[in-house]
Amino acid sequence: MSPDQVRGHVGFGPGAAVRFADALSQPGLGAIAEFKRRSPSLGDIRPDARVEDVIPAYAANGASAISVLVDERFAGSLEDLRAARGVTDAPLLAKGFFSTAEHLRELREAGADAALLILRDLDDDTTTRLLAEAERLGLDALVEAHDAEELERATRLGAPVIGVNARDLSTFAIDRGAQLELVARAPRDRVVVAESAIHTRAQGAAAELAGADAILVGTSLMRAPDPGAKLRDLVSRPLVKVCGLTRQEDVDAAVEAGADLLGFIFAAGSPRRAPAVLDVPETALSVGVFVKEAEDRGADLVQLYPDDAGTVRGREAVILRNGEPVARLLDLPWQGEDPEHWRAAAQAQGRVVLAGGLGPDNVRAAIAAVRPWAVDAASSLEREPGIKDHDKLRAYVAEARA
Repeated sequence: MSPDQVRGHVGFGPGAAVRFADALSQPGLGAIAEFKRRSPSLGDIRPDARVEDVIPAYAANGASAISVLVDERFAGSLEDLRAARGVTDAPLLAKGFFSTAEHLRELREAGADAALLILRDLDDDTTTRLLAEAERLGLDALVEAHDAEELERATRLGAPVIGVNARDLSTFAIDRGAQLELVARAPRDRVVVAESAIHTRAQGAAAELAGADAILVGTSLMRAPDPGAKLRDLVSRPLVKVCGLTRQEDVDAAVEAGADLLGFIFAAGSPRRAPAVLDVPETALSVGVFVKEAEDRGADLVQLYPDDAGTVRGREAVILRNGEPVARLLDLPWQGEDPEHWRAAAQAQGRVVLAGGLGPDNVRAAIAAVRPWAVDAASSLEREPGIKDHDKLRAYVAEARA
């Protein structure tokens, strides 16, 4: 009997409409939304949470899959998993500390489509046996790594879905920088999930640009007044970039308004040339903007335009992460117009950042026409070159995120 036949076999109950790994392999950044009432590191999070309330909200607001804690240390149980299976056909990931074939069989019988295997707690032989048993049962496995050694083990053992946890389960310390570098090193022929410490769209985008196919989000959802609405916001696109920032007070206003990307221009001749990459909180991403040649200014991302024979910049820039291209920015000519700009941008492939003449009055129409990964505005948000008008800035971000 094949794994897919096992999944529908009498005695195991109904599974999801699509396999867990397949759901995470779809274009764009997927999200595993997690149900948990408490955690050992934080204590109570939402102790009175009901599966019947939260899980359908996740399914209705963009969850690619749903994670259910079944361990009592998280105030979870197999009954929560069974209840979740009864209210959704989304793929269900059972999370806990599993080490035997019997554990996996119990999870499958309770309605799980995938199970977490934590390499910190499992040796190679045990992991190999559990992966084989999971396949026999029709379960996918999310094999979790926290450091370079565990990532190498997950890769060598053939784990098709690899999770990279930003949290050290021994100390509960968070290191998002180390997580992103491990995500970037993970093999591209596997499904890669960034786990823990994701609270904003920009943090999710950072994982996406590092190479993650999906993010696993729990605490920030369960703490939100409306977990479904919080999930919808995290996975929504386009991202919003405010560029041409030269003052800290304008950076702060952009962050408060909800901008995801903050741009600092270092091109000679630009009236918006920044003194430095100013202070950007970890909830957003900084972007250094250059022409012809990039410099190390400490930005999270680099936006690099070609030289354009005497004007300040060319029309199309590449967005780089650690020197690797991750997106394209499509702009208007410097101080010029192009009535076909949106139409051409709509036909572009890959992640597209749409720039050029965007502001509060037209950004929503531009999003509808192009469906970009991000939008970018600078001069239309100013009261004079390099100085932002905070009312215009707030209006632009609100319209772009509407």
